[in-house]
Amino acid sequence: MAVKTEAADDANVDVEKKYQKDAKVGEGTYAVVYRGTMVATGRQVAIKKIKMGQFKDGLDLTAIREVKYLQELAHPNVIELVDVFSHKTNLNLVLEYLDSDLEQVIKDKSILFMPADIKSWMMMMLRGLDHCHRHFILHRDMKPNNLLLTRDGVLKIADFGLARDWGDPGRQMTSQVVTRWYRSPELLFGAKEYSYAVDIWAVGCIFAELMLRTPYVAGDSDMDQLMKIFHALGTPTEMDWPGMTSLPDYIQFKPFPKVPLRQYFTAAGSDALDLLEKMLVFDPNKRWTTEECLDHSYFRNLPLPTKPEKLPQKAPNAEQVAQTLKRKPDSFANEDPSERKMPRK
Repeated sequence: MAVKTEAADDANVDVEKKYQKDAKVGEGTYAVVYRGTMVATGRQVAIKKIKMGQFKDGLDLTAIREVKYLQELAHPNVIELVDVFSHKTNLNLVLEYLDSDLEQVIKDKSILFMPADIKSWMMMMLRGLDHCHRHFILHRDMKPNNLLLTRDGVLKIADFGLARDWGDPGRQMTSQVVTRWYRSPELLFGAKEYSYAVDIWAVGCIFAELMLRTPYVAGDSDMDQLMKIFHALGTPTEMDWPGMTSLPDYIQFKPFPKVPLRQYFTAAGSDALDLLEKMLVFDPNKRWTTEECLDHSYFRNLPLPTKPEKLPQKAPNAEQVAQTLKRKPDSFANEDPSERKMPRK
């Protein structure tokens, strides 16, 4: 596997001297993540150590996928793979270090954010995802804690362990992907053939969560998840979603009436609700693409998206809270008109 690395490609270099592990920041069954430093440059990095010896075939498939896709994807809104090396019985992924994520921001009620901030996060999220989809890659695990934030406010999509290539519409894939609260109805009904639309549904759920400051539909099981979705959006019929009743795990649900989104999102603008509605369409063939979402008037209308460096950060101090309270909803209405329609790339 050819790997582009930031460090010098010298097989004789002692990798332990290239990177200094500073602290363990996370651990799972098959991997340990450390905060570290690139000795030559002083750059802070995350070192993800995969324990290869624990797998029958020698290496975790999710690690292979993560390396493969991150090598292909270079974009400001996708996490950077800095280096890959093996040491003893471990594979080490060196990633850019980001110590905050969108879930932390949403959950921390001391952080105050505004519609323009949500718009900025959504734009960066969709730009990163659009880049993935243009490279025929499904992420399949879009959720707030996989959306990392840099210290200057840039959002980056991370964790490509469940990602897959997609090009053949008839290709069979597992439906057991995407964390349940962000899983689309076709996956919950056991679809084995699906498209980029599963990522868009997840982004719609994240959009709703940003507006509500709590998960939009949070089921305790797959059936409960479907029940909560239908209760919130109405139960679809075969006319609404052709082919629904033919899905492998389809079961009939009690018919719930369609509830206007305004009932749940009382403070949202009409353009935000329109975009949300386009993402949360039951029929995946009618669900909007990343390109259509980015072209929606929501991103051009006032308030304009907050510039990343002005976005609120986790654990703000009293001064930051005071600054947020003083900000006006149209705080960028007076900026250069040429910057109002932000470029997609």
